[in-house]
Amino acid sequence: MADTRSGRIRHGGNLRKAAHRFEIPLEDWLDLSTGINPLGYPVPSVPPDAWRRLPEDDDGLAACAARYYGAERVLPVAGSQAAIRALPVLLTRGVAAVAPLTYGEYAPAFRRAGHRIVTLDVNAQDLASEVGHVIVANPNNPTAEHVSRDTLLRWHAQLTKRGGTLVVDEAFADVDPSASLADETARKGLVVLRSVGKFFGLAGIRAGLVLAAPALLHALADMLGAWTVGGPARHAVLAAFADETWQRETRERLHGDGSRLNALLAARGFEVHSMPLFSWMPTPRAESLQHALAERGIWTRLFDLPDMTTSLRIGLPGTEGQWARFERALAEVCA
Repeated sequence: MADTRSGRIRHGGNLRKAAHRFEIPLEDWLDLSTGINPLGYPVPSVPPDAWRRLPEDDDGLAACAARYYGAERVLPVAGSQAAIRALPVLLTRGVAAVAPLTYGEYAPAFRRAGHRIVTLDVNAQDLASEVGHVIVANPNNPTAEHVSRDTLLRWHAQLTKRGGTLVVDEAFADVDPSASLADETARKGLVVLRSVGKFFGLAGIRAGLVLAAPALLHALADMLGAWTVGGPARHAVLAAFADETWQRETRERLHGDGSRLNALLAARGFEVHSMPLFSWMPTPRAESLQHALAERGIWTRLFDLPDMTTSLRIGLPGTEGQWARFERALAEVCA
């Protein structure tokens, strides 16, 4: 999610700015401002050739990713952000529906490509007749809302008749992939974006995957050019996707930790919407809560968009010591 009020997109994860603002050394912070798994995948040592050689598309990464997602075709990209910027140019110009509170790069990207942006009603069974494209995050960041497979496929059928496209951002779907449309992406007019940054905790390698029909993937690959995902990143993703034991154990842990965070916040009287990697709280106290926690060296993500209730997103602590620190701080600020 990003704030575009100033014309420039403002993202979370800006810990260095917080450290400067509150005059607390960077190493003394507990960063809960993102929805990234704090105990990410332990990438094995990178082979020397991954640093020295240009990356090769036939190294098995695309096939490995297709197996992991249960998809027919997958295109590795330099983070899903690369695809978000490029996809709108490849789609027929029209009306694009985007949720009012979601990842903030979509509306500007579609607007730059000549599309008109309208607000998506995520509870609607049928799309407005003017809508040509729908962009939805599932689950949504930051509201944690889920849209059912049946609803998404109904929207896709409606859009297909209009020559439109359904774009589903599943960056947080690895924790619970039951609603994923990855297995449907051979269909024309359906694009699914996946990320290894959230569940696998590997945001720094900037690797993402686009799942779609061959024609669109070819066009996207031509637009993005060669060597979009570097050798060390490809090595990390291949290892992470193959490690089914780590995936299973991590899903179990994250579900438990997500429930723990939800219960901790709800016990303080907050309205909490959550998924395993973060909790989101709409509250008029959001700004003062963020400030009070920041004074204690704990950074969270504030959403203060115009005409919407302010809200706070809080990610997971990674260790018992961090949990204890957060619980103490929360008790102090809520007192």
